[in-house]
Amino acid sequence: MLTIGTARTRRARIGVVVLASCLAATIAVAQAPRPSPAPSGDMRWGGDPEGGYPYVEADPADPTKVVGFDVDVATLIATGLGLRPQFVSVQFTSIDASVKRGDFVIGLSGLEDTPARRATLAVTVPYYEFREVLTVREADRARLRTLADLRGRRVATLGGTIAYEILLKAESEFGIVAVSYDDDVHPYSDLVIGRVDAVLLDHVLADKAMRREHGLVTEPDTVAVGYYVGVLDRGNAPLRDRIDTILVGAMRDGRLEAVFRKWGIWNADQPALYARIIREVEAAPGASGTPAAATGAAPDGAQPPALDDGMGAVIRYLPALFRAALITIVLSCLAMALAVGVGVLVASGRVYGGRVTRGLLTAYVELTRGTPVLLQLYVLYYGLAEVVRLPAFLAALLGLGLNYAAYESEIYRSALEAVPKGQLEAARVLGLTERQVFVLVRGPQALRLALAPMTNDFVALLKDSSLVSVLTVVELTKQTSIFAANIGSWVVPGALCAVLYLAMSLPLSKVARRMEQKWKAATS
Repeated sequence: MLTIGTARTRRARIGVVVLASCLAATIAVAQAPRPSPAPSGDMRWGGDPEGGYPYVEADPADPTKVVGFDVDVATLIATGLGLRPQFVSVQFTSIDASVKRGDFVIGLSGLEDTPARRATLAVTVPYYEFREVLTVREADRARLRTLADLRGRRVATLGGTIAYEILLKAESEFGIVAVSYDDDVHPYSDLVIGRVDAVLLDHVLADKAMRREHGLVTEPDTVAVGYYVGVLDRGNAPLRDRIDTILVGAMRDGRLEAVFRKWGIWNADQPALYARIIREVEAAPGASGTPAAATGAAPDGAQPPALDDGMGAVIRYLPALFRAALITIVLSCLAMALAVGVGVLVASGRVYGGRVTRGLLTAYVELTRGTPVLLQLYVLYYGLAEVVRLPAFLAALLGLGLNYAAYESEIYRSALEAVPKGQLEAARVLGLTERQVFVLVRGPQALRLALAPMTNDFVALLKDSSLVSVLTVVELTKQTSIFAANIGSWVVPGALCAVLYLAMSLPLSKVARRMEQKWKAATS
């Protein structure tokens, strides 16, 4: 028994060394020099196409391209720099972090000028002035006109905006309940059906909602004034100054006015804003301070171009959905392979390892299972950016793979311990080594027990891959969200997305059931 114990210890140490080697190799790959963010001659800029008209949206005529006033502003800037604009899709709430980690040079997607941004980023001169306004149901207009009138009621807005900060202050002052959304469509649709009592957002979004929803009205009074800006990393301050010069020049010669008139959002607020900025620049060349807030007139009544939400839109978006589905499949398969490999090592270490090894591996399992996978993705991609700048796909792969490895390890550990000890002792009495016992007796029976839950986990991972959109990976669910935002409805895009997910998961489940049946027949 002493010999067997020594052999166990030796094999456990070998397992730990192998696990450490795998982790070291992963870190080495992650720390390899990254390629340049963009080829020479390109200006990579980031935006969220889910924001839709008139900011950044997939072109209804060609979903592989983006259109919107921020697209035109980005083109104007790139042309002034002698570069070609190259768009990078990123979730709105991740734009600032993506700029800091170098995913693109400048973020432009209706970004608001806030003290927090100016403290951490290089912010351009404001290029558009907007007004925060309240939108309510027509039936409530007579009694809900101000924030004070909304005491104790639910008011929706976008998270991470000036409007959200206003509502947070109103919570303590008026007892308002601030409800945060990740998009600008659902706050207004929920207002229509009564889930919230009002929406506080800028007038551009409010005007868009008025064209989309019926039974709503926007109050004429301005709650606050804000400005749209571009954001760069603080290390790119000299480039920011060059961009400021381009923007101010476009204010002088009317190019910015032409952009906003094209998208139907030019109003009387903008000339006063541009005049103030030009005066500031002339008084202090190179400065990019925020002009004083002012109240302007309502935007003009230009209407957005009609969007085709019928079969034509479906046909145009199908290729993009198929490409996104392919990304989902590849990512899920690679992540599951990583989860199985690491899960086997962790389970083996917990079954055969010593006390320290078991303690460390148990801590990994409990920490991973006890924290949200979304948090783990953020930590891998943004939290470690100062040390290891993982590419988005690799961060997504590691995040999903290591998260599911913890769950897989529990399945394998339980399966290994479910094999009757009498069989293991009988195999050892017959002279089999520990390796032979594992390969010939314990492993096959454990695999049969683990096969069904492994399949369930694969299907779950396939769906959880939708979370990686926060890391700029445009997988199936993110592409569906963009599609839905463009046509103003989730019915058709949601149905297509469900069909694609079923097309991927049902065959997998069927194959797994056949494998399980064959394995049972072979071992019975």
